[in-house]
Amino acid sequence: MSDECVPHHDYTANVLTALLCLGLAVSYLPQHLRIIKAGSSEGFSPWFLLLGSTSSASGMLNIVVMQWGLIKCCKVVSFGSCIESTAGIFQLALQWLLFTLVLVLYMIYYPPHLKYTEVAVDLHDNRSPQLIKTHVKSDTWRLSIILSWVVFLHISFITFVTFLLLTTGPTPDGSRRSAQISIWATFLGVASALLAALQYAPQIIHTYRLRLVGALSIPMMLIQSPGAVFMVLSIALRPGTNWTTWLPYAVAGVLQGSLLIMCLCWRARQHRLRVDDFGNPLEPSSGLRKAWPS
Repeated sequence: MSDECVPHHDYTANVLTALLCLGLAVSYLPQHLRIIKAGSSEGFSPWFLLLGSTSSASGMLNIVVMQWGLIKCCKVVSFGSCIESTAGIFQLALQWLLFTLVLVLYMIYYPPHLKYTEVAVDLHDNRSPQLIKTHVKSDTWRLSIILSWVVFLHISFITFVTFLLLTTGPTPDGSRRSAQISIWATFLGVASALLAALQYAPQIIHTYRLRLVGALSIPMMLIQSPGAVFMVLSIALRPGTNWTTWLPYAVAGVLQGSLLIMCLCWRARQHRLRVDDFGNPLEPSSGLRKAWPS
């Protein structure tokens, strides 16, 4: 058994990873339920979902490459040691899965009235032009479909390249990676960081222009923004990782905090204007309840 396959027990990192995995599931649940209960995904920027999905996918495969030696050690160590050493991979895979599920729900619950364009028909009388729905896809709906395909093709391509390099590389030991694998791991990490840095820009701009919270979940951001600190710490403590692995989550945490502050400001504004998160007027008797949904 190589030195790399000798089990290393870090109970602090293990407990932190377990709590973060639980926290990830709990934090994303309000967002998933919010879209389903509202029956609408209005308020999301499709570019935000594209960048987030591709960033998390790149980060997930980065840690797979960085810890590939530990994965191969699962052939010679106990099941418990295997789970312990690869828990960081599961953590980032869960992050990718839960975020990508937001994209799936966005497409499923995309508002029907925004899918197709409307044209004004002149009735040639004193009445105002009548809006008639057409079968022509709206620009935003067409863009959402295209970006969803881009997400699918991206994860397919980088998964293929990753496992092609890992399974054909001459040195599977993680401490002696080939130059090609090291370059690919750095590319995935840097790409993930750049995508994470760009991820929140379109959503922040979209939410600022909309001046409404929309389908965004404030409870999710309240949990995840401070949780980003522990996420970065948990990844950094894992063997075989470096700055390319944890940097994307540090960048995303800072930008998500900015989006959270904006949403809290818009929620307060909605309360003053007595409208809900989608801009609909509230009933006087139920304004307080509706103005602060989960």
